[in-house]
Amino acid sequence: MTNTWDSAMTLALAEANQSGQDVPVGAVLVDPDGNVVSTAHNEREATGDPTAHAEILAIQRAGKASSKWRLEELTLVVTLEPCVMCAGAIVAARIPRVVFGAFDERVGGAGSRYDLVRDSRLGSPVEVITGVMQDQCSKVLKDFFEKRR
Repeated sequence: MTNTWDSAMTLALAEANQSGQDVPVGAVLVDPDGNVVSTAHNEREATGDPTAHAEILAIQRAGKASSKWRLEELTLVVTLEPCVMCAGAIVAARIPRVVFGAFDERVGGAGSRYDLVRDSRLGSPVEVITGVMQDQCSKVLKDFFEKRR
């Protein structure tokens, strides 16, 4: 099943590699036919905006492109498990599916630490597909943090 998402994850990894001094996370929103609707990478350091996570930026760009806040037909593909803030935005945007590569055991909001996206008290549970190109996604993060040490 993960092969279905490899091309979108490859794009997300390319986005992650554009993060500069920020934690390398990339996100892609695709429509049901696999067409890319928006892409983004972390821009917190570049913008000084603590909310400039890849997922938030991709969601904002998709909303602007479609002039809709309900992104009910899209799938979010992201290199790192969304944090709690991003999980809340995913639920608010009514994105029905999230695909991610690396787990975030510290602040993950899609299953590892918290599971906000599948909490039915917040709305319709989001389908979560994990581990897509996990080794490649983890390596990008590991390499980044090793360079910072």
